[in-house]
Amino acid sequence: MTDTRSTPSRRPLTLRDVSEASGVSEMTVSRVLRNRGDVSEATRERVLEAARTLGYVPNKIAGALASSRVNLVAVVIPSLSNMVFPEVLSGIAEVLDGTDLQPVVGVTNYSPEREEKVLYEMLSWRPSGIIVAGIEHSEISRQMLRAADAPVVEIMDVDGEPVDAVVGISHRRAGRKMAEAILKQGFEQIGFLGTQMPLDHRARKRFEGFTETLAKAGLEVADQEFYSGGSALLKGREMTAAMLDRSPDIDFLYYSNDLIGAGGLLYCIERGYDIPGRLGLAGFNGVELLQGLPRRLATMDTERHQIGREAAGIVARRAEGGGGGERIEIEPRISHGDTLRRYKP
Repeated sequence: MTDTRSTPSRRPLTLRDVSEASGVSEMTVSRVLRNRGDVSEATRERVLEAARTLGYVPNKIAGALASSRVNLVAVVIPSLSNMVFPEVLSGIAEVLDGTDLQPVVGVTNYSPEREEKVLYEMLSWRPSGIIVAGIEHSEISRQMLRAADAPVVEIMDVDGEPVDAVVGISHRRAGRKMAEAILKQGFEQIGFLGTQMPLDHRARKRFEGFTETLAKAGLEVADQEFYSGGSALLKGREMTAAMLDRSPDIDFLYYSNDLIGAGGLLYCIERGYDIPGRLGLAGFNGVELLQGLPRRLATMDTERHQIGREAAGIVARRAEGGGGGERIEIEPRISHGDTLRRYKP
C-alpha cells in the first residue's frame, strides 16, 4: 500500500543561515566550523549552538570537488549483530547495484547520541540519499535530517510523522494482529518477554498494540520479563525459565524477537512441555534461523528485504529527479508454525 504525499520543498542551509542565527560574520562561522583561526570561546559556542539548532552540517567536500554531492547513500542502522538488518542491507544493495549509487553503513547501537554523531559525519560528505532505521530521533538528529539536501527515507516503522519518505510496517498493527491470532486459539494466560522498551521503540509499539487488543477481550498480560542487551538464545532460555517458574499457569509466551523466542522454545522442548497444547509460543521478525529448529516457532515476517528494496528505489528515483514524500506501508504476515495453532482453521 503506497500513499504518496506532497512535502514542502527544502532549501539547503548555508553559512549565511548560521551567520544570521549566531550574529557573527560568515568568515567567523567558517573558522569555527573548520576549527581554524583565533575565535573566542563564547563566539565559538554561539556559532556551534546556532548550527545545532538549525541542523546545519558543514560540507567537507565543498572545497575539493566541483560537485557538492557524492554518489554515496548513507544507511544508518542500530545493529549489525541483529539478523534483521543484514537482510535490509541486502535489499538496498540489490537495487543500488543497478545505479551509480553506493551504500555506506553507519551503526548507532540503539543510542540516540550515537545516531547524532553518525548522522553528522555521514551528512558532512553530502550523500545522495539517507536511509535511516526508525522514525524516532532526537531533536538534533531530526533537524539534521530535515536540513539535508537529499532524500531521507526512514525505514522499518510507519507509526509516526516522517521527515520525508517512509517505508515499513505498523508495529502497533503487528502487535494487534498477533494478539488476535493468539486469542483465536484460546490462550488466555499470556506472558510477554522482550527488551527494555525506552530505546526499542518498535518493540514498545508492538507491545502497546498487543495489550490494547487483549484489553478489548477483557484480558491483560499475566507476566512480563524484560532485559537489556543483545538478542540471544541464552537470554531467551533464561527469561523463559524465570517466567515459568514464577508464573506456572502461563499458557502462552510472546517474545519481542525470534532469537529469544528460539531460546525459549528450546528450553520448553527440553522440559517436555506439550506445545502448543499446554503452552504456545510466538516470536517476531521471521528470521531464517527458525528453519533449523526442531519445531517451527510461530512468528511474523516483517518483509525486511522488501523494505530495503523499496527504500533504495525511492532514493534511486529521486536521484533521477522524481518523487517526494513517499509512504509505503508493508503488511507483515503471520506464520503459525508448530507453536501457535491449537485449532485447525
